[in-house]
Amino acid sequence: RSVYDDQPNAHQRFMEKLDACIRNHDREIEKMCNFHHQGFVDAITELLKVRADAEKLKVQVTDTNRRLQDAGKEVIARTEEIIRCRVQQRNITTVVEKLQLCLPVLEMYSKLKEQMNVKRYYSALKTMEQLENLYLPRVSQYRFCQIMIENLPKLREEIKEISMSDLKDFLESIRKHSDRIGETAMKQAQQQKTFSTALQKQNHVSYGRNMHLGRSRIWESKNEITLKRTFEEDDEHEEEVLTAQDLVDFSPVYRCLHIYSVLGDGEIFENYYRKQRRKQARLVLQPQSSMHETVEGYRRYFSQIVGFFVVEDHILHVTQGLVTRTYTDELWNMALSKIIAVLRTHSSYCSDPDLVLELKNLIVVFADTLQGYGFPVNRLFDLLFEIRDQYNETLLKKWSGLFRDIFEADNYSPIPVANEEEYKIVISKFPFQDSEFDKQSFPKKLPMSQSVPQIYIQVKEFIYASLKFSESLHRSSTEIDDMLRKSTNLLLTRTLSSCLQNLIKKPHIGLTELVQIIINTTHLEQACKYLEDFISNITNISQVTVHTARLYGLSTFKDARHAAEGEIYTKLNQKIDEFIQIADYDWTMSESDGRASGYLMDLINFLRSTFQVFTHLPGKVAQTACMSACQHLSTSLMQMLLDTELKQISMGAIQQFNLDVIQCELFASSEPVPGFQGDTLQLAFIDLRQLLDLFMVWDWSTYLADYGQATSKYLRVSPSTALTLLEKMKDSSKKNNIFAQFRKNDRDKQKLIETVVKQLRSLVNGMSQHT
Repeated sequence: RSVYDDQPNAHQRFMEKLDACIRNHDREIEKMCNFHHQGFVDAITELLKVRADAEKLKVQVTDTNRRLQDAGKEVIARTEEIIRCRVQQRNITTVVEKLQLCLPVLEMYSKLKEQMNVKRYYSALKTMEQLENLYLPRVSQYRFCQIMIENLPKLREEIKEISMSDLKDFLESIRKHSDRIGETAMKQAQQQKTFSTALQKQNHVSYGRNMHLGRSRIWESKNEITLKRTFEEDDEHEEEVLTAQDLVDFSPVYRCLHIYSVLGDGEIFENYYRKQRRKQARLVLQPQSSMHETVEGYRRYFSQIVGFFVVEDHILHVTQGLVTRTYTDELWNMALSKIIAVLRTHSSYCSDPDLVLELKNLIVVFADTLQGYGFPVNRLFDLLFEIRDQYNETLLKKWSGLFRDIFEADNYSPIPVANEEEYKIVISKFPFQDSEFDKQSFPKKLPMSQSVPQIYIQVKEFIYASLKFSESLHRSSTEIDDMLRKSTNLLLTRTLSSCLQNLIKKPHIGLTELVQIIINTTHLEQACKYLEDFISNITNISQVTVHTARLYGLSTFKDARHAAEGEIYTKLNQKIDEFIQIADYDWTMSESDGRASGYLMDLINFLRSTFQVFTHLPGKVAQTACMSACQHLSTSLMQMLLDTELKQISMGAIQQFNLDVIQCELFASSEPVPGFQGDTLQLAFIDLRQLLDLFMVWDWSTYLADYGQATSKYLRVSPSTALTLLEKMKDSSKKNNIFAQFRKNDRDKQKLIETVVKQLRSLVNGMSQHT
């Protein structure tokens, strides 16, 4: 810029200087070229010389290259082949390595399929677990592994379904085999109890609560039912020991439990199993409607229940948590309540004591069997006490029929014994002791009839029958003794007493039979102490024990005697009424026949013969019967005189009636039954005697004068009675002119009668106003 901006000639001067500088440099270049020119020429010369050699070398190199290329083609082919083989080898190595990873997976999957085919489902689940956790993660990038992974849940569900199906088959199987399992278990329990009882007797162990088996298991193994059964093999019988697994295959339960546990659904399986078993329990506990008809019905019912709980006990001890003791106890309590209700209902239909007894034996075996498995059975033994009462009721009904048959077959006459042998046969059946009777010579007659020893024998048979039920109830001898005495008391006070009362009331039982019944009851009453000794002997309990109950036969037979005595009095009165009904008085007769009426003499003869039969009765009974008969006869005769339908009575009829009453008084004074003091029996006819004397003597003035005084001669004659009879005679006199002689001799007599009637009426009216 300074060149262009400076003085006007500056550019020119710059160009001049520049040219000068260029010329200087050209001279320096020329000098240098001149200095090196020779070397350059020499080099060119040498290069020209080398040119020919270079051409030759080029030809040689080209030829060598050609030959080298020809030789390298085979090497290149070989090299490429080697490279290709090396690639294949590397690929093969890679494939082998991958196959080594996949082969265990495939082998495990193949193993899984095989396990599924042979139904080893638990192992299959373990294999699945190994596949998922160990093998499949290594090769998860392959598509077949994804397919396997997708199939595994389906296989698990398939296993669950198959195992559940097997479980259902198992539940059906144990439902079918429960009765067989229970039957064999009960047989074993019964055999064990028989053996224990025999051992205790051998060791002189007393009968009591210590006979009750404890809660310890009866069987040696807690997990098996070891039961003996008889079976036929090769046409020969031999013993074989069976276990629960022999009767039922439990593997489906174990397998299903393990499978569901592995799958994490153990709780679901437990709930399903318990729910199904509860349903089966309800079915087992539901009895057949006709179960009460045969003992086989009860046996099948008990066997099914025992089989059910034996299976549950087995499951409890061989599995962990499938069932628990709490669950089995809850199930048992539910079942026990149902069992007790069923037995109460069905046992109430049983009217056969033998069937009730067999039912009791089954309940005892049933209770002992389940108690051996640890189930509480106290409520069953409490139920047995209820059934015992029912058993006693059935026994009482049965013995009621036996008593009736005995009474029907009895001839009600003393038992004749022709010789000593017959006498011993009778006293071997009935404890009869009488020193006076022993002094008599054969042939002779025992005072009781044939029904007495038969009744005594049947009472003993009843005690034996009642004892059969008391056995095996795990009660002490004292309790059994008390039960026997209570049962026997019921038999005596209710059944026998009712039979006696009904017998006494039967119309065909006459006075002779009633007398014999009184004698029979006396001897049966005396035999009660021997029955107490009999009970004490079979229970080994002394009668001096504080809590020992007594037999109430004393009151039973006393009541029967009183009823028989009352029936004697009733029948005597009825017989008297029959004689009275055939009386045929002519109430208008003018004078008597001079002798007693025929019906009355027949009646008195009947009474004499009847009271002779009463010689075997206690004195008071005969005296009471005689007094009752005389009082009834007197009352009947009095009613005959005062009958409202009888309108007229003549003096002749009064005289005839007086003759009949005299015969009655003679009968009473003849002491038909010993033991009366003085004229006690004659006082039965005192009312009739005073009334007849009043009319026969016609002593009205004395009667009216002494009326109301304790010393009156006609104290027993009431004004109303005298008035009634006097009016009947008055009406008769008007029609029959009975009093005509009085009117002829003294007409004032008629006025006297009128006056007496008026006075008697006034006395009657006065008495009615006073009352």
